[in-house]
Amino acid sequence: MSHALFLHAAHDARVSPFNIREGRPGETLLNVAAVGLCGSDLHYYKDGGIGAAQIKTPFVPGHEFGGWLTEDIEELGLPRGTLVAVDPNKACGRCSWCHAGHANLCPNVEFIGAPPFDGAMTGQIWVPRSQVVPVPANFSPLDAVMLEPLGVAIHTVDLAKPRLLERVILLGCGPIGLLILQVLKAAGAGEILAVDPLPHRREMAAALGAFRTAASVAETAIWTEGEGASLVIEATNAPVGFRDAVEAARIGGRIVLVGIPDGDTYTLPAASARRRGLKIKFARRMGEVYPRAIALVASGTVDVARLVTHRVSLAGGPDAFRLHCEDAPGLVKTLIYPQDQGPTAT
Repeated sequence: MSHALFLHAAHDARVSPFNIREGRPGETLLNVAAVGLCGSDLHYYKDGGIGAAQIKTPFVPGHEFGGWLTEDIEELGLPRGTLVAVDPNKACGRCSWCHAGHANLCPNVEFIGAPPFDGAMTGQIWVPRSQVVPVPANFSPLDAVMLEPLGVAIHTVDLAKPRLLERVILLGCGPIGLLILQVLKAAGAGEILAVDPLPHRREMAAALGAFRTAASVAETAIWTEGEGASLVIEATNAPVGFRDAVEAARIGGRIVLVGIPDGDTYTLPAASARRRGLKIKFARRMGEVYPRAIALVASGTVDVARLVTHRVSLAGGPDAFRLHCEDAPGLVKTLIYPQDQGPTAT
């Protein structure tokens, strides 16, 4: 019998025996190579849910993953044993949002790794063949895993529409923020001021090309001479993230919010945002971005490996959740390798 990491409730992660379900028509079975611990996984762990998606019975998280095929997929020309990535978003394909090309907004979605749909923090998983994403032969499991969060970053920058050489303030230097930073640079943005309270994350942002870093939003006023930036991207987990984005934005500026606040609530005085006449967008998952994500990694334009600071086995998963919630020093991104048997994989 295999094992899986289950989230039972807030702050309750356990590795237990797992009986994998039967496959369904159109699905294929993967041996999970690696799975990322995402910010949304942490919200399930900290808050017991995100909005209407609440933990009602124990479920297996994990939507950023790659795995090895256990059978040939002839329609994709992929033999058994091939490493692939997976798009976790199974949209219905029937609603008006799907028909308009916004499958990421489908209200009928079955999202792998969001309750009640089990995810990839286990040894094997059934996935729809239509969601299998072929990757270059030289890609590692890490590369395959990181395509999903990179896709979120690409979608965010698509919404932001940075102008050539435009100054940008980026709030939050977690994995998504650091990927957004690199995609902004690839898209032709100008100087980027990256804000994060954790020193090791600011250091990584600087190494990845941030023009300047700051520990708090108050420092952005010095850089912009009190005017704020015309584009602000918020990628934090803070309830005050929306407020900070408003304070960092210039009159008539644009804000894109991609972070999910702890407690699923923003703290925002209305007058400051209203008087600035801001244009505000919310990023929700991603569009059809995997080909660009693959190209950015394959070309070396985006460095995904640098973000992965910790690697653990399935047994080390519960501790990884706890350490992320404690903002452990040096911690940015953790990958879980279910095939490993020990507590850690270095």
